[in-house]
Amino acid sequence: MIDTEHPDIPDWTHVYSGKVRDIYVPASVGTLEGADRILMVASDRISAYDHVLASEIPDKGVVLTGLTLWWFDQLADVIGNHVTSTEVPAEVAGRGMVCRPLDMFPIECVARGYLTGSGLADYRRTGAVCGVRLPAGLGESDKLEPAIFTPATKAQIGDHDENIGFDRAAEIVGAAEAEELRDVTLRIYTRAEEIARERGIILADTKFEFGRGPGGTILLADEVLTPDSSRFWDAAAYAPGRVQVSFDKQFVRDWLTSEASGWDKDSGDAPPELPAEIIEKTRARYVEAFERITGETFPL
Repeated sequence: MIDTEHPDIPDWTHVYSGKVRDIYVPASVGTLEGADRILMVASDRISAYDHVLASEIPDKGVVLTGLTLWWFDQLADVIGNHVTSTEVPAEVAGRGMVCRPLDMFPIECVARGYLTGSGLADYRRTGAVCGVRLPAGLGESDKLEPAIFTPATKAQIGDHDENIGFDRAAEIVGAAEAEELRDVTLRIYTRAEEIARERGIILADTKFEFGRGPGGTILLADEVLTPDSSRFWDAAAYAPGRVQVSFDKQFVRDWLTSEASGWDKDSGDAPPELPAEIIEKTRARYVEAFERITGETFPL
């Protein structure tokens, strides 16, 4: 849990803050244990290189929540989700969801349809990604056919998620559960990739979180197919063999690692505040992702 500001909401008690989300339970309960519903709120916080930055990106939480709810609707025939209501207090309108608590699986379920990032680094080192052997000769941003399942452990705030193989995932959650999570992850990715491509967006990779609900049913939870959890590329500009421009916090990462920031990401020091130009460019990128994927005009 991080120490951060969060809105006070009548009849709800704040119990947890992550890098981006704040969790509340009914004030009459006061703790997660025994709560029959939770209020999940997406803030405008942004993280990079395992730090939550002092600067925020206006409307980011609204984009994340709006996209998540839109994707939940698109995927309803593939898998259910944890949202029970979008009627939320005025203090968090547009960025809150009322959800049922789930028994969450302690792994991130990652689907990769293209080779980039940590997957490419793993491939160059081992010829495989998380133990999944791939053909020789692949390079940056090459398409993977079929897409692959590459789970990861859930890291504490300030630590890196650790990519793991399927066998390790099975040790953590059980063999049958790992197979079920792999299959549903790839089904969701396949559907979402088709939907995004129809809108001129390539879904390169994404991560999901799942939990068991009433009766043991596996449900999709947390955020889904947002610029924070996914790598979206412009299909018209896609060219294998080079790093692609992403609809995410790329402007933030690039500035933090530039000489202009004066920050050494390996120093252990907190990152500096972001310039107004970087904040605005990042906001615009998130809003563009929302509008291109949903086909809706972002509320101003």
